[in-house]
Amino acid sequence: MRHSTRMLTAVGAVLLLSGAALGAQTPALDPSERLRAVLPADVAERVIAKIAEARARQLPAAALENRALKFAAKGVAPAAIERSVAQQAERMARAKAMIAPVRGRVADDEVEAGAEALRKGVDGAQVSALAQSAPSGRSLAVPLYVVGSLVERGLPSDQALQRVQERLQARSTDAELERMPGELPSQAAEGQARRPTEVGRELAATKRGSGAAGGAPAGVPANGGAISHPQGPSTSRPGVPTRP
Repeated sequence: MRHSTRMLTAVGAVLLLSGAALGAQTPALDPSERLRAVLPADVAERVIAKIAEARARQLPAAALENRALKFAAKGVAPAAIERSVAQQAERMARAKAMIAPVRGRVADDEVEAGAEALRKGVDGAQVSALAQSAPSGRSLAVPLYVVGSLVERGLPSDQALQRVQERLQARSTDAELERMPGELPSQAAEGQARRPTEVGRELAATKRGSGAAGGAPAGVPANGGAISHPQGPSTSRPGVPTRP
């Protein structure tokens, strides 16, 4: 009898542990369901399809999901969200196509940084040139964000690229690169002042998965109602136009 009791107790303990393990493994709400909850049904399905297409192309689809959810939480119009997701997915594809031939495997944060650089006006050929000139094994994420930030602050893209390339050749650290936007002469940064540490926060947020969403969708004003970026490779400021 005592043996049977011990067996039942052991079986019960196993079942309880198994149930706890299964509960711990229960996934969070699927991003697709979250998108369906915050977007009109037709828009949600198209956005989900675009994100699935990006995933099939081995692009960082989670960043697109976060982009859509963040913009929805800010009250951005559904049509603008759909357009923004589609445009960012294409920029990601372009960035990867510019980097992969010379670097081989491309990390997600490099793809996102490249997409943000393109969004801010950096030419695709310049993204490729940076990939070619960067030291082997050096992540391109921070250098690409810095090039984009310099362009956003008013420096011509060829000069921005050259400055970052020179720093890379001098073996500057990421922290040193991040200070570059704050070192621009005041005339280059007029009306576009940003703290130099913002580039670091942008990259950190990307790695946290908050979405390197950067930039408001086309047609959305950069000020109030709009999007603020915790890291976002760009931070909208009142009165400053933001590229889509």
